[in-house]
Amino acid sequence: MTEPLSGQDVARQIGERFPAALADFEGNIVSVNSEALLEVARYLRDELGLDYLASITAVDYPQYFELVYHLNSLAANRVLVLKTRCEKGEARVPSLVSLWQGADFQEREVYDLMGVSFDGHPDLRRIFLWEGFNGHPLQKGFELDVPGGGLK
Repeated sequence: MTEPLSGQDVARQIGERFPAALADFEGNIVSVNSEALLEVARYLRDELGLDYLASITAVDYPQYFELVYHLNSLAANRVLVLKTRCEKGEARVPSLVSLWQGADFQEREVYDLMGVSFDGHPDLRRIFLWEGFNGHPLQKGFELDVPGGGLK
């Protein structure tokens, strides 16, 4: 059975190692400041054995995007949810491709559909929609403007 890591325990460890990084914790969820995302994720991989990035998704809130990373330890069968936020006007976070190659397409998907950029991504371009497509269709308030009508 998969064991969720304690967000409180992981938050304590992160707080000791990266005092300015920790934003919040609850259950098996730890939230960090986006500026510290890469170094905290490296710590989680190297020191806590979270060697598999299962998924990345983004949630659109009125003032910010929240990125949600599901991390697993395959050997120890443990899971942790890592979250970070970025302001809508500055929708940028560090890329985690250097830590988990599986982040490549997932970051491109979030970029394409939500409009969040990933600093340091080796090939950040649209994955579903064509270059030149206007907008990001999973953002709240997105309107498709096509001749003859469209989604409103």
